[in-house]
Parts: sequence; structure tokens; C-alpha cells
Amino acid sequence: MSTRGDPKINATAVSFSIFDLVKEHDGMTLTEVVEHLDRPTSTVHDHLQTLESLGYLVREGDEYVLSMKFLELGGYARSQSRLCRTAEPEVQDLALETGNHANLMIAENGLGVFMLKRENDDAPSLDTFEGKRVYLHTTALGKAIMAHMDEDRLEAVLDEHGLPTRTPETIGTEAELREELAAVRDRGYATDDEERLDGIRCVAAPIRTGTDRVVGAVSVSGLKSRMRGDRFHERVPQQVLQTANVIEVNMRHN
Repeated sequence: MSTRGDPKINATAVSFSIFDLVKEHDGMTLTEVVEHLDRPTSTVHDHLQTLESLGYLVREGDEYVLSMKFLELGGYARSQSRLCRTAEPEVQDLALETGNHANLMIAENGLGVFMLKRENDDAPSLDTFEGKRVYLHTTALGKAIMAHMDEDRLEAVLDEHGLPTRTPETIGTEAELREELAAVRDRGYATDDEERLDGIRCVAAPIRTGTDRVVGAVSVSGLKSRMRGDRFHERVPQQVLQTANVIEVNMRHN
């Protein structure tokens, strides 16, 4: 949608473009922002100065970086989630029990959002963090959610985001995705075998409300070398399914 006709909407769009750029590049100078936005230096400078004065950007040398105000906003938004509050102790226990990463994800605007991430001391370092957004089809968490979307919603997600690949193992066609989602429904959980990150496997189960609506998913992820054979195909799926069930029960009774 074009925003050129309305200066107020256009200014808001520019501000959010700046936030996205600064995040993507881990900080940017005025010159770099100007080059990426292709707008007059004076206009970009005014935006940066305003966002800095409002506390959303801070200066580190010549670079502008996101301020901790975003952490405050994100923390507040997460604190309002009943699912997060209910799931947090169970996700923590799952990480300790499995010795790997345990995660909670929801779908928002057709993308997967990591709401909780807990890890054991021995767990490998991953690129995920609370608030990170990913394509749903690239993760076990996302596929566990997509498998229970109605046809209209699934089509809307595919129309908006497509099926971008992240590794050679990422699902790349709609036919392949639909076959995988049917398998997820049959067995009750989803898997990710190096589909977003090389060398990483994941097992996820959907979380349902009392009306059987899927509101999120919980998972365990770890090195492929540590998640093989029965551990990947039986033990971890059982642990994840049990955790999802506990969260569901607690959601209904709390």
C-alpha cells in the first residue's frame, strides 16, 4: 500500500522502516540509512533525531541502535499473554528434562513468534531469541500450528509469505507442505530436520484450548548429533506431547 499521499502515514512508515533497518544491520549511521531508504538526508536526519529524542533510538558513536524501550514494550506485551504465563514453568522444566532448548511459539500476522526460550547449560547456541519472527513452514513449531489452520487461514499465510527456503532441507512447494501437515495431524506432533538451521533438529506439539483451537506450540530443539534414533522419533516427542498436555490442562483450570 502506498503511503505517499498522506504525510502522517508516510512518516510513520519511514520510522518503522528505520527500526527494521537498524535491527537488521545491528546499528546504522545516518549515511547508511539514507542509502537504504533513498530519501533526502535532511528528512532521514529529522526522523533519526525525533526517534532518538523519544527514546526509541540511542547513539553509539556514529551509529544509531535500538533502545531498551523495545524490551520494555515487548516484555509488557508478553506479560499480557495468558499462554506465556501458564507455559513458562513447563517450558523451563522441559529444557532441564531434555538438556536442550525448549521453546514456545505463537502465530501472528502469518509468521511464527518465539514467545519463550529456555535452555540447559549444555544446549548449543542458537540464533533464536524471545520475540524473533520466522517463517512458519521452516520450523517444527510453525508446522504444528499450520497443521491445524483452516483452509482460508492457511491460504492467506501462503499468499502473503510464500515458502522461502532457509536451508537445502526447507519445504519449498505447497504440495510438499500439505503432505507434511497431513502427517503432523496423523502423528500429533511436527518435526524439523535441518529445515531452518543446518545441524539442528526440532520436535513440536500444538497447544489447544478447551474448544480445540490451537493457540501455539511447544518444542525441543538441539543438535542433530544428539537427537537421533529413538530419542528423535520416540522419547523427545513423548516429552513434548506431555508438556503440551500439561499446559493445556493448566490453561483450562487456571
